[in-house]
Amino acid sequence: EMIKQWYQRRVRGLWSLPYLYLTVFTDHLTEMFSSSHNPNKDHEVTQPPNDSVSSLSFSPSADFLVGGSWDNCVRCWEIKQSGSVVQSEPKAEQLMAGPILSTCWSGDGSKVFAGGCDKSVKMWDLNSNTFTQVAAHDAPVKTVNWIQAPGYQCIMTGSWDKTLKFWDTRQQQPMMTINCEERVYASDVLYPAAVVVLAGRKVKVLSLENQPTVLHTSEPPLRYQLRDISIFKKDGKPAGYGVCSIEGRAAIEPFDNNSANSKDKFTFKCHRSATSDHNKPQEIYSVNGIKFHPSYGTLATVGSDGKFAFWDKDARTKLKGSEQLDNTITCCDFNHNGQYFAYASSYDWSKGHSFHNPQQKNYIFVRAVKDELKPRKK
Repeated sequence: EMIKQWYQRRVRGLWSLPYLYLTVFTDHLTEMFSSSHNPNKDHEVTQPPNDSVSSLSFSPSADFLVGGSWDNCVRCWEIKQSGSVVQSEPKAEQLMAGPILSTCWSGDGSKVFAGGCDKSVKMWDLNSNTFTQVAAHDAPVKTVNWIQAPGYQCIMTGSWDKTLKFWDTRQQQPMMTINCEERVYASDVLYPAAVVVLAGRKVKVLSLENQPTVLHTSEPPLRYQLRDISIFKKDGKPAGYGVCSIEGRAAIEPFDNNSANSKDKFTFKCHRSATSDHNKPQEIYSVNGIKFHPSYGTLATVGSDGKFAFWDKDARTKLKGSEQLDNTITCCDFNHNGQYFAYASSYDWSKGHSFHNPQQKNYIFVRAVKDELKPRKK
């Protein structure tokens, strides 16, 4: 703002340019000074996608990262670290017939599943490098999750056709279908629990023991469209979920109904512009992703403001806020031991077609988080 005011005074005095042109010029100058594509100095993944990144998933057993994109490709990278330097190596990629909306791994890390706008789910066997269809819906597939239960294993797929389907990948027909009230927007699985976000701000909670069963459907205390959901643990077991929305807000919801009115259930504001002037409107951004750290139980959120943030839900405090990128952040994930945090910088279409810049490059960044997500000492 100081730069802007100084240039306005100087340029008005010297050249008397029209105020409109001056404002555009100084706004552009301020933006150049205040943001860049990698202000946090994190590792840029080699050979990123050519279009917006819709999904990032780390292997449950090794440091391999897959990303799904609107360029119809699912890609795999190996993430390494030499001293304090993070490195990435592209390993392989596969092409689908439409944009990819979701990715996940099998429990042993040998296979990747990708679902998308061609209404199918493909299984990528990394050992044989084969890519075969294992599921189908009547509309685009928005979510894919792996379920590893004592008595069965399968993938859970959620679609805009308002169904959840469960597939044994060796069979052509689903093991089970659950009809939903609305389109599926997001989901997460942490055995024996699953959570599914539907259009209309609804969340289904499922038990996966014996066979998938819907326990209840509820509406979190968020007033606008829900974007992402993630299950958190307590004492090693699923204890609740975090859910985020387009209104710059997230909610923490415990599974235990006895905790419904306790301190464990709350909402918090995030990804909003900081302003001390109460007469000036606050800019509110979509929270596009939420993920819990696998060891600490703290969490990360990413948003349309081009920032990520780390939070301690138990202490109800922000642990770290990032510098602002020059593009929105669409999704994120932690690796299996919480050493790495990956996030994608690409346009999320939150401001419509007129703000889309096809010349702007897409990036995936990997951050070695070290102790940045350690909970605050009580």
